[in-house]
Amino acid sequence: MDLILKYFPELSEEQRSQFQQLQKLYRDWNAKINVISRKDIDELYLKHVLHSLGIAKIISFKTGSRILDVGTGGGFPGVPLAILYPNCEFMLVDSINKKLKVIDAITEALELKNISTKHSRVETINEQFDFIVSRAVTSMPTFVSWVKGKTLKKNNHDLKNGILYLKGGDLTEELKDYQKSQLFDLKYIFEEEFFETKKVVHLPLKYKKN
Repeated sequence: MDLILKYFPELSEEQRSQFQQLQKLYRDWNAKINVISRKDIDELYLKHVLHSLGIAKIISFKTGSRILDVGTGGGFPGVPLAILYPNCEFMLVDSINKKLKVIDAITEALELKNISTKHSRVETINEQFDFIVSRAVTSMPTFVSWVKGKTLKKNNHDLKNGILYLKGGDLTEELKDYQKSQLFDLKYIFEEEFFETKKVVHLPLKYKKN
């Protein structure tokens, strides 16, 4: 928890309490339904919570923004971002229903009113969002094919509506066809070694009518 406060010292008391509760909630639920690898549960705040919040160092979501979290798994990056941005709406989507049950329980325990979950393949969702976030669920070309037509027309942020993707390693090959993509190295934001190769990729998406 100290790790979160190190980089986000301006949290309200409610937000601090919500982030504080994550360790116990995820530990308890992970014993029943494995949503985080056993070796990672002890480093929840570093490898999952702070990593998710890397997006918040690239952009500050404005009130009323709608964000879609694709392949959310145990709720990352959606849950930490929803705590940080209580005035934004988050839809967390996954094709594995039991993971969403964990998120629903954690959302209820934290009294988060700005999260909805959907058991679905993202291709079947007919809503539109300011941003689509995810943590390395597939290659960028595949991901783009999944989420085409799901961004809102009006841009309200300095970064254009589109994808914010958390991924590590050398992305040169994967992004070669996306000239408008921007890479933000998290190693320049978070000093922990874990972030040495971690990045946030921003890829604007053109508005398309469904």
